[in-house]
Amino acid sequence: MSSSHAFDRSHTDDLMSFLAASPSPYHAVANTAARLEKAGFRQVEETAAWDATSGGKYVLRGGAIIAWYVPEGASPHTPFRIVGAHTDSPNLRVKPLPDSGAHGWRQVAVEIYGGTLLNTWLDRDLGIAGRLSLRDGTDVLASVDRPLLRVPQLAVHLDRTANDALKLDRQKHMQPIWGLGKVEEGDLIRFVAEEAGVDPEDVTGWDLMAHAVEKPSYLGRDEELVAGPRMDNLISVHAGAAALAAVAQRHASDGTELPYIPVLAAFDHEENGSQSDTGADGPLLGTVMERSVYARGGGYEDRARAFAGTICVSSDTGHAIHPNYAERHDPTHHPVVNGGPILKVNVNMRYATDGNGRALFAGACERAGVPMQTFVSNNSVSCGTTIGPITAARHGIQTVDIGVAILSMHSARELCGADDPFLLANALTEFLAG
Repeated sequence: MSSSHAFDRSHTDDLMSFLAASPSPYHAVANTAARLEKAGFRQVEETAAWDATSGGKYVLRGGAIIAWYVPEGASPHTPFRIVGAHTDSPNLRVKPLPDSGAHGWRQVAVEIYGGTLLNTWLDRDLGIAGRLSLRDGTDVLASVDRPLLRVPQLAVHLDRTANDALKLDRQKHMQPIWGLGKVEEGDLIRFVAEEAGVDPEDVTGWDLMAHAVEKPSYLGRDEELVAGPRMDNLISVHAGAAALAAVAQRHASDGTELPYIPVLAAFDHEENGSQSDTGADGPLLGTVMERSVYARGGGYEDRARAFAGTICVSSDTGHAIHPNYAERHDPTHHPVVNGGPILKVNVNMRYATDGNGRALFAGACERAGVPMQTFVSNNSVSCGTTIGPITAARHGIQTVDIGVAILSMHSARELCGADDPFLLANALTEFLAG
C-alpha cells in the first residue's frame, strides 16, 4: 500500500470499535459527532442564526448528521462535494406497548424494521438500544449491551420441514423472550430507563431496537475478513467521517487548496424508503447547503451555481460474488471482497451512476491508488436501491453510487473484506479533496 494513503489496517480496527459502539442510528450519529469534534468541527443548531465563519461544522437531527467544512475565503457559489450514507440497519424495533408474553414467558413486542433476513435473528443473544425521550424535551441514549433478549426457533422435532423451507410469520414467530413470570405493563421501559440512569417516571417516549451483542471480529485463517453487525451502512458512515476529517485537517495544516466544500450527509430511514425529516427524501441536506450559501452572503443565483457544480457520492454496501449462489449474480460482473470499492450501475436508475460519474469516481480511486470494481445486477434478479437516485432527483445534483462489497447483507451479522473499509476511506478522501 502506498505511503501516500491516509488510512491503513488501523482504520479497520477502528471501524470494528465504531460498529460495536453504535447499536442504533442515534449512537452512530453521536459517535460520528464525537470523532468530528476531535478534528475541530463544532455543532451548529438549526434554530440559531448561522454565520460566515470558516471551519468544520455539523448539524444533528435524530438519527442523521450533516457535517461540512468551509475553507477560508470560500465564495457563496462554491460547490459542494458530498459523501452520502445512512445510519440505519434492518432490525427488530420495540413497539409502543412493548410488554407481552404467554404461557409463563415474558416477551417484548417488536416490529420488523426494513428488509431484514429474519432467520438471522433466531437463537441469537440480543441487547436493546436506542433513545429515551424525557418529559423536559431532552433525549438520552440507552444501551443494554449484554444478552437480554432471544428469539427462540422451534425445535426441528416439532417442524420436520424446517430445513426444507423455513417460513417465519413476522407477527407470531419473531417476538423475543426476556424472562419468566407475569407480564407487567411498563416493565421494559422501567428497566431500560434504570439502565440508562434516568428516572422511569421522566420517560415519555422511546425509540428502541434489538441488536446482536456479539462483537465484530476478524475471520479466516489469515484474518482477511471481518464479521460484524450493521456494516450496511456504518462502513460508509465511518469512512465518510474519517475522510471528511482528513481533508479538513490537511487543509488547515498546510493550506491545501479546496475547490469544493466537503460534506458528509448520513441519513436515517434508508432501509424503509427515506421518507422522513431525517431521511434522504426529506429537506435536511438541501436546507443545510442553502443556509451555508446564504450565510456566506449569497443569494438564489449563488445557490443555483453552487448546486450546479455539486457532486454526491452515495456510498452504500453492495453484493460481493457469493461462492454458493454465483448464478444469482451477473455472469460478467463479479465484485470480490478486498478488491476495492464497487461502482454500482443500473440503467433503470435504481442507482444514479452514469458514464460521467464513473469517470469521476475512477479518477478519485486512481489518485488514491485504490482498485475499483463494478457491480450490476443479473437481469433476472430485482435490483435494490440507495439514497443515490433520491439525492439526485430531490436536489438536482450529479450523484454516483458506490460502496463496499459484502456478503450476508441485511443479516444480523454481515461479512466484508478487512482491506475494503480503508480502501473506501482513501478513495472518499480523494473525492472530497477534489
